[in-house]
Amino acid sequence: MHTSSSPRRSPRTSWLAGTFRPSAPSRNRTGARAGARATTTLLAAAALLVSGCSAGSPRTSADGVAEAALAALPRATPAALSPYYEQPLHWRSCGAPGFQCATMKAPLDYARPAAGEIKLAVSFKKATGSGRPLGSLLVNPGGPGGSAVAYLQQYAGIGYPAEIRAHYNIVAMDPRGVARSEPVECIDGRQMDAYTQTDLTPDDQKETNALVDADKKFAESCGAHSARLLRHVSTVEAARDMDMLRALLGDQKLNYVGASYGTFLGATYAGLFPKRVGRMVLDGAMDPSLDAQQLNLGQTAGFETAFQAFSKDCVRHPDCPLGGKDKTPAQVGDNLKAFFRKLDAHPVPAGDADGRKVGESLATIGVIAAMYDQGSWGQLREALTSAMKENDGAGLLALSDSYYERDASGSYSNLMMANAAVNCLDLPPAYTGPEGVRKALPAFRKASPVFGDSLAWATLNCSYWPVKATGEPHRIEAKGAAPIVVVGTTRDPATPYPWAQSLARQLSSGRLLTYVGDGHTAYGRGSACIDTAIDAYLLHDTPPPSGKRCS
Repeated sequence: MHTSSSPRRSPRTSWLAGTFRPSAPSRNRTGARAGARATTTLLAAAALLVSGCSAGSPRTSADGVAEAALAALPRATPAALSPYYEQPLHWRSCGAPGFQCATMKAPLDYARPAAGEIKLAVSFKKATGSGRPLGSLLVNPGGPGGSAVAYLQQYAGIGYPAEIRAHYNIVAMDPRGVARSEPVECIDGRQMDAYTQTDLTPDDQKETNALVDADKKFAESCGAHSARLLRHVSTVEAARDMDMLRALLGDQKLNYVGASYGTFLGATYAGLFPKRVGRMVLDGAMDPSLDAQQLNLGQTAGFETAFQAFSKDCVRHPDCPLGGKDKTPAQVGDNLKAFFRKLDAHPVPAGDADGRKVGESLATIGVIAAMYDQGSWGQLREALTSAMKENDGAGLLALSDSYYERDASGSYSNLMMANAAVNCLDLPPAYTGPEGVRKALPAFRKASPVFGDSLAWATLNCSYWPVKATGEPHRIEAKGAAPIVVVGTTRDPATPYPWAQSLARQLSSGRLLTYVGDGHTAYGRGSACIDTAIDAYLLHDTPPPSGKRCS
């Protein structure tokens, strides 16, 4: 099992990754952990030490720890970056009708712009209205590692409200190291199959050694195959790429909708370029002030909250094999833990062409994947019924494969690899080795009796990463920015609601919009109240009052 924050991340990073997942009835799922995606740490904090980005005046927290704030970059574009900010973009038709694509060049290292470049994939869909567009609207579905270009072409460019599509040119860019933008590469499909099946709840030293060995080999492979990229896929660098794209599109300010990890990316942009913020929506928000330990524990509690909601629903459904009329929600969790223990000893067949069986790790990821969207709860009940009563793990394997973005041929997208690369660069590891995880197990078990052990051990990925982290936890204030709408869902599994509350407080112009409900992210997932508030903001520049709640 592996984690990173949004809907996604790499098979094992410090937290579960996450990407925006459209609701089951109305949307096609796109993107990555989370994003969303499996069990790594969903989100990573921004890098403060990249390219002259320094911290602002520290603030002392309640526990006496100094908290630095992300400092804005100078307003003037450095002369060394002028060739990049003035480059032509050569658009061509691509994907479905109406979409255009181009390649944008950016410096690999912003501290040394002349030392080499990276090529980034960009796509856009022209506004459908006859009047003058309001400008460009950049979208990002999260991850880290989710393909924004795929999200645009498969959902946003055709599924966003008609009025939004009429008034904006909708644009996407795969962040550096992701999908079409010089992807991070680590291991092949067969190796990834083995990695995702590694036991994440070691019972003895032998199993602990096997887990550590798997994480070390994954990290070493990433270092061997993507050495050039690994030091330059931070969120700060991706945010600077976004500003370059803004300029090349001819926009004075950046209009942006980011989901899950995309909120961290957008907030980082606002911290670096506060005066260039236009209309910005951060949906399913991350908290950049948290370190990797806090992020992992917070997300573990978030998945427990979502599972408790599923458990209450389960006991009302006769077809739920974990519950039934005579069971309580607490017994649902106990029954699932017992089933996980059984799978740990005896994996069940799944009819997989490659001979994979569903053990505890894949089953846990399958259950976690269903927590991202309550529309998947029925599918999870069916999958659990097949596995528990018919010894058939195909349904759970399908859920796990969807999280990891594995196709029927056995190939994986680079979602999990990019997820690890970004997360491990953005924040120092939660723990330096197994002993740290063992000491933290009581806290994780308290946060989630069901998922605590697996999510604790999933944090080891970054412990062996070949590149030292360049980022650290920090607040983002973005002083001087236009109003920024921060959206939080009260029972969001991957980006817990307290994260949205915290980010809205940090941002000097933050406006908290709350959805009282289930699932990961809120915009476009069925709440007319949420959609109306965000559409009014994007179209008429009328942000909702801070504290507005929808259900």
